[in-house]
Amino acid sequence: MSAKRRVVSLVPSTTESVCALGGADLLVGCTRFCTEPADQLRGVERIGGTKNPDLSAILRLEPDLVLANAEENRAEDIERMAACVQTVVQTPRSVVEAANDLRLLAVELDRLEEVEPFLLRIEARIAAAEVATLNRPRRRVYYAVWRKPWMTVSADTFVHDVLALCGAQSVGADEPDRYPAVEPGDAVARGVELVLLASEPWEFDPQQRDEVAASGVFGDAPVVLCDGRDFCWHGTRMADGLGRALDVLRAD
Repeated sequence: MSAKRRVVSLVPSTTESVCALGGADLLVGCTRFCTEPADQLRGVERIGGTKNPDLSAILRLEPDLVLANAEENRAEDIERMAACVQTVVQTPRSVVEAANDLRLLAVELDRLEEVEPFLLRIEARIAAAEVATLNRPRRRVYYAVWRKPWMTVSADTFVHDVLALCGAQSVGADEPDRYPAVEPGDAVARGVELVLLASEPWEFDPQQRDEVAASGVFGDAPVVLCDGRDFCWHGTRMADGLGRALDVLRAD
């Protein structure tokens, strides 16, 4: 397989991975939500958002590879891109699947040597989490992704697999929708023990955390802010993000 030389990424976490693997010079386009690493993305053309990319602008860049995600990008946009240029769609729903996807990304970019340290660190993070949570009861967690209405995650998500690896279970695990609306009162009835207010897609901040904690809507459960990227960004982020996620879930 020949290495790609002109790459467009429609996924923030994948953009970060491309750069971490030493491929920033390959990127000719990315979304406005691709913010990391900022110093390496200053000269990269922005081609719209994840849900509304400018397909004409992408084609003008003449990429030989487009990187997409079936959850973050619309099916119709992926189909139109795939009809014109090689499009790799990676939508992992588990940590192990995400690690495999990272290796496949490295193959596409001819960066197999560069990816090995990340894969080894991810493997070490997985082992450390398994040891840390051995024989411990799973904490029942409300991982908030939205507030109006309140929404959390089901078991059929990458976020939940990170929670499970770190010894937790979403109170919305059994819901049929992947991102179900679950009111705080329902979470209390389901025995919620910890509330995580993620930094994305809803931008929970310290003021909102204090408001939610003071309101008592989640009962006695502690209300904690967390970096959503550590729970939902797959790719090279996992090499350190999984450790931070574990720390958040083990904290009292």
